[in-house]
This record gives sequence, C-alpha cells and structure tokens, in this order.
Amino acid sequence: MAFQYEERKPKRLDPKVAKLKAADFCAYQERSQQEVRDKLYGYGLHHDEVEEILSELITENFINEERFAKAYVGGKFRIKGWGKRKILQGLKQHRISDYCIKKGFQEIDPDDYYATLKRHAEKKLPTIKAENQYTVRGKLTQHLVMKGFEGDLIREVIEELLK
Repeated sequence: MAFQYEERKPKRLDPKVAKLKAADFCAYQERSQQEVRDKLYGYGLHHDEVEEILSELITENFINEERFAKAYVGGKFRIKGWGKRKILQGLKQHRISDYCIKKGFQEIDPDDYYATLKRHAEKKLPTIKAENQYTVRGKLTQHLVMKGFEGDLIREVIEELLK
C-alpha cells in the first residue's frame, strides 16, 4: 500500500491571531511589506483584512520599508559581497519603493564597494584556466557580472589587475 499525501488547505486564522503572529514574524528580523503580506495571505486572510493588519503593523513600527532596505543592502553587501545590481534585483522582488532603495544604497561606502569588487576579482583570477588574455578577461567579467557589479567598474578593476 502506497502512502498518499493529502492536500491540506491552510487553516484560516482569526485576524487578531494572525496580527500577533505577523508581529512576531516582524520582530524576529526586518521584513518587507510584501513578505508580511504573503505571510498573512498564507494564514487564509482576505485582502481587506491583510491590508488592515499591514497598516496597523506599519503604524506600530513593526514594518518600516526604509529600515528594511538599509538592512537588506548592508547585509547583502557586507556578508555576501553582492554588487549593487544584484542587490537592486532583490529589492525589486520585495517591491521596495525607489525612495527606500536610494536610502538603502547610501549604506554602501564607494571605497568599500570598489575594494570588494577588487577582492572578488583577485580571488577569481588565479582559478581561471584560459589560453589567452581575451578569454581570461571574458571569464572574469562574467563572474563579476554574476556577483552584481557594474560593467564600467568591472572593466576598471580588470585593467588594473591585468596591466
């Protein structure tokens, strides 16, 4: 006899209970409005209830998009070493406003940003096996683009490293 999985519908929570759970969710770490909205829909709430709870959480300062953007940008840059393009993509997925994105990017010091890009390039360069300089440049560029760095800065760093 084979085991059969039952599709379970999520149990609909009372809006008061859902708000408490969402507040705990937000207190644990910074959350975007979209993350909390998705969580509340997962509790089986309807649109009006979700938006009401969201506005209450914002009023009570559990959710703050600017604070989220700063934490997200700072963390992805310092801990993961991501470039601005990759960070921007992540913020857009969270549906963060352009104003908050701009505020978040102020967390990145331009000198640290350049140093991080250079460190990534220096780390990758010895691992590239290629027969000519052109191929080395291409592979290194591709690696740094995947990390989320901008093309003009990548060219600048590669020129500096391959003099």
